[in-house]
Amino acid sequence: MLENTEKRHQLAKWLISIITICILIYLGIRHINQLAVAVTWLKELMNPLLIGFVLALFLNVPLGFIERHLFQKKPTPRKKKMRRPLAILLSFALVIGIFIGIAFLVIPELVDAVGIVISSIMNGMDQLAAFESTADYSKLPFGEQLSQIDIDFVEIKTKLEEWIKQLGTTVVDGAASALGGITSTIFDFIIGLVFSIYILANKEKLKRQISRLIRVWLPKKFGEWSIHVASVCGRNFKLFVAGQTTEAIILGTLCAIGMLILRIPYAPMIGALVGVTALIPYVGAWIATLIGAFMILTVNPFKALVFVIFLLTLQQIEGNAIYPKVVGAKINLPAMWVLAAITVGGNLGGPIGMLLGVPAAASAYALLKEATDKREAVQKQASTTEK
Repeated sequence: MLENTEKRHQLAKWLISIITICILIYLGIRHINQLAVAVTWLKELMNPLLIGFVLALFLNVPLGFIERHLFQKKPTPRKKKMRRPLAILLSFALVIGIFIGIAFLVIPELVDAVGIVISSIMNGMDQLAAFESTADYSKLPFGEQLSQIDIDFVEIKTKLEEWIKQLGTTVVDGAASALGGITSTIFDFIIGLVFSIYILANKEKLKRQISRLIRVWLPKKFGEWSIHVASVCGRNFKLFVAGQTTEAIILGTLCAIGMLILRIPYAPMIGALVGVTALIPYVGAWIATLIGAFMILTVNPFKALVFVIFLLTLQQIEGNAIYPKVVGAKINLPAMWVLAAITVGGNLGGPIGMLLGVPAAASAYALLKEATDKREAVQKQASTTEK
């Protein structure tokens, strides 16, 4: 009797839950515009905290490494107390220093390269205009046909100069208008930075508190499953960032060494750029290839072609030999799903989406594999029992 009553209560709860979910879905579809506004408002409200959470996720990897190797010899109580704050400071200094250093290396040279290209185009137009006005077409092969081609290179140069000026004005105006709205972004980033420091400084305590809340307020099975999912995601993310960083350093170093051997200009700078952009899986190396080829093109077009061939070959070697062992073996995710995760993550969240997409897909892949293995084991056990 008690069992029947308990079953009826469970069935009633299940029906109420299903009806509630259906009502909420219906209301969400009916008021989709208001829901979108509410979600946007909530995202803007939570933006500093989201920035802080993402910063803490990425910085936790170098933090753990630095903390493990800091004050290992004769650790006094004072040194132990200073280990975490100093590790946080060194982690921030390391990451920010790398990006600032690359920016100072690449941006001035890139600006100079753009100036050289523009100057070369203008000089070429002047030479073509001079050649057109002084050339004796009767002495040239197909001279009669060439004389009938009427191209005003002076007008083309004038229009090109106007277009470059207009483009410069547009960029300046865009930068000025962006500065007006960048104040709130800077404020959000500063708040997020402070929030990430608090997360990193108290990560063990926060983990215990969240686990306690989950166990107290959620059903036992669902709570344990949630903690397990969070553990798998955290482990995969750490492995991905560590592997991706190692792979980026290897690729950047090999690129710089190869360029020095082939005597290609800008070897140290482009090697560093390749290493940093390689943190974005698959896509980053192509960005470095385009920027590097453009810069080398202003010095030596043939060397630019050699650089593209060399870097494409290096990417194939890296993608087939280095990356699977360094990153793929750690997160245990097939290359097809890595590419799918990058594509979907990039469309949803840009570069950060690309970075977060791979560990998220690796976590989902690991959890699905784990659940499938368990279900398969249960089915095998059931079939064995029946026999």
